[in-house]
Amino acid sequence: MYCFIDYRATKEELNNLIKLNIEPILVPKYSNVYEAINGHPDIQLNILKNGSNNQIIVQKNICKDFIKTLNHNNIKYIISKTSLSNTYPGDIILNSLILDNYFIHNLKYTDKNLLNSQNSKNLINVSQGYTKCSVLPINDKALITSDIGIYKNLTNLNFDILLLPPGDIILPSLNYGFIGGTGGMISKDRMAFFGELENYKWGNEIKKFLSKYNVSPIYLRKGKLIDRGSLLII
Repeated sequence: MYCFIDYRATKEELNNLIKLNIEPILVPKYSNVYEAINGHPDIQLNILKNGSNNQIIVQKNICKDFIKTLNHNNIKYIISKTSLSNTYPGDIILNSLILDNYFIHNLKYTDKNLLNSQNSKNLINVSQGYTKCSVLPINDKALITSDIGIYKNLTNLNFDILLLPPGDIILPSLNYGFIGGTGGMISKDRMAFFGELENYKWGNEIKKFLSKYNVSPIYLRKGKLIDRGSLLII
């Protein structure tokens, strides 16, 4: 099992992933987006989740060494049609929430190659372009978010959603990070976090919500939650 993680991840985080038998692949710096997110996996790539044939999409200008790493590890991929750029919406072309049966994004700005790869799923349009940043998915119908628009849209479609206030998440050079960037599911019953829920204002609410779905939190670092741009597993 592999995961994609920001090149600025600490040794503590990387070692804890390796202990979980997850091999980290560092997402390189991309200078055409602003510094806070220039190594975030959920900006530069996404997991397509097309049945058992999982592959990824990567932004078309990602460095050649990263492509070599994908080839070396036999990870299948497609390339985005458009290039990432520094200003919104040019930086959110791949930042969709991809679930087994649902594809959720501001569809007006989704990269065409990404959208074409997901056409067999239920497409849900939301106004929040930073969709993956804003959502921490547990399963296909259970999600955690701080975005009120996503919450309203999806609860109307019978999703079970824990709505949290924004804030109390570290994202260097910005006021705070997004909940979706703080971790990800590493198995059906474990969610890994970049930080400890005991050091997050709404950590108890998350623990209760995870418990509802028999999911245990795993901590990859000590201290407060930090937005690393999601933990994407393949």
